[in-house]
Amino acid sequence: MCGIVGYIGYRDAYPIVIKGLHRLEYRGYDSAGIALLDKELNVYKKAGKVSNLEDFVKDVDLSGSMGMGHTRWATHGAPSDRNSHPHSSGDRKLTIIHNGIIENYAALKEALISRGHVFKSDTDTEVLIHLIEDIKHVTGLDLQEAVRIALNRVVGAYAIVIAARKGSPMVIGVGKGEYFVASDATPIVEYTKNVIYLNDNEIAYIHREDLLIKNIDNTIQIPYIQELDLKLEMLEKGGYDHFMLKEIYEQPRSIRDCMRGRIYPEQGKVQLGGIKEYVEKLKNIDRIIIVACGTSWHAGLVGEYLIEEYARVSVEVEYASEFRYRNPIITEKDLVIAISQSGETADTMAAIELAKEKGATIFGICNVVGASIPRTTHAGVYTHAGPEIGVASTKAFTAQVTVLTLIAFYIAQQRGTITESKLIEYLTELDQIPALVEQALKVNEHVKEIAERFKGSSNCLFLGRGNSFPVALEGALKLKEISYIHAEGYPAAEMKHGPIALIDDDMPVVFIATQNSSYEKVVSNIQEVKARGGHVIAIVTEGDTTVKEMAEYAIEIPQTSEAFVPLLATIPLQLLAYHIAVMRGCNVDQPRNLAKSVTVE
Repeated sequence: MCGIVGYIGYRDAYPIVIKGLHRLEYRGYDSAGIALLDKELNVYKKAGKVSNLEDFVKDVDLSGSMGMGHTRWATHGAPSDRNSHPHSSGDRKLTIIHNGIIENYAALKEALISRGHVFKSDTDTEVLIHLIEDIKHVTGLDLQEAVRIALNRVVGAYAIVIAARKGSPMVIGVGKGEYFVASDATPIVEYTKNVIYLNDNEIAYIHREDLLIKNIDNTIQIPYIQELDLKLEMLEKGGYDHFMLKEIYEQPRSIRDCMRGRIYPEQGKVQLGGIKEYVEKLKNIDRIIIVACGTSWHAGLVGEYLIEEYARVSVEVEYASEFRYRNPIITEKDLVIAISQSGETADTMAAIELAKEKGATIFGICNVVGASIPRTTHAGVYTHAGPEIGVASTKAFTAQVTVLTLIAFYIAQQRGTITESKLIEYLTELDQIPALVEQALKVNEHVKEIAERFKGSSNCLFLGRGNSFPVALEGALKLKEISYIHAEGYPAAEMKHGPIALIDDDMPVVFIATQNSSYEKVVSNIQEVKARGGHVIAIVTEGDTTVKEMAEYAIEIPQTSEAFVPLLATIPLQLLAYHIAVMRGCNVDQPRNLAKSVTVE
């Protein structure tokens, strides 16, 4: 949630900050603001998108080689000019931008008001800058010490430019005579490849020629500078109308990159270097618990089917947001797999901390190198999908499913629950999946025709069985996220236990009806929908005739083993959601009320 960018150095700060805000707008777009310091501190902010801010500052003083900017996803206080960041202290000498939540802001605010502080917004962030000002004024301490004491008094998650970090991401770019600060590396890569990822409870004090990092207990920290593996062209649309469409079409490459160096089909071998030190643990685990949110939770459900089928280990898939609030039973014999595209999801981080306290081994599945989750977990596997800018996850989902597939076969390999010949067969087929995804993308024009037919729908059902049920959930999520059509995913057999009451001649019903072990059952479910006047859209295996004759619209995907159907069946569902959203005039890359990285609970 929220995007932060800051600069100090020898260049004009405004162009760097405003470009950085555009790159970070996927993190929040309720409002935007900048602060620039030259001879005076100038603060400009505006509700709405970054482009609104650009229009607002066309005729104002934008000078200064020190600046910071913020794009907001609202938590405390409605989106408005007054609640936009940056926020200033009462004496206007200090200003702050903040990503996160100050949970005890109300009590702090009441105490500060009693001491004469006047607040101009409804945000928790403004309370923090007034607290720093108050400590500095009362104690006579310098800014460094006042910040440290203030952060010891607040409860919650924050990444602020001063800069400090607890529970929300913060990266510092190191240049020659200049420094960059941001919520993630996307605004930095254009200027430097050298970055420092702040750890929780660390504070960075940045001057033009100097960087000092301390923890909240005032102990100096030695920073670890690493090189970004990120190319600028990855952050551009590359000729596509939207990032989401680009990322849909990147999936043959992202899945291939995810498997690269990890599968050896001719040898029947899976190699996962990130978890190889835990081979003995994998041979003896009693249970796997997968924790995730949103799309990552759907990927986890696919992983449950695969791990139980091939590795023969019991798997539970938990919403990370609920996991720690129900006193779950976790032991040292358990393996917890945490899945997050960004590696910063607050609820998933909290679930990890709980599981670690109870002695479980934690693996992470993450897309962003250097993010919090891979640094917090015992081991893990990166998805290597590349930056995903569209808020609605597409290539992140298929990359996560690919990694879970590899993990399932890896554990099966270690536990001896799959034969070498069968593993060779599966890995040979998995190796062909990127080419099959490329083929599946060829349905785009046909899907566009279907989208034209159903763009005015108010509701939609997605149904599937087995490991196609999570695909149905993901298809429904994509449609409601970006087109604002109410959609629900169900196991096909559960339709008779309630949702069938909704079916009439206005209801489109999407079936994942590929030829697998549940095929005949799904055919029966389709007949039940048709008998009640529902419009059937079916994802079918290439060459299918039975369902094609029954369905109003059929979308073919290539033949593959049941294990790999989710990687292909999700493609037309992503395209369907995309085209319907575009036809409805929705902002596909930045859907309302959503942000890419949910760093608050």
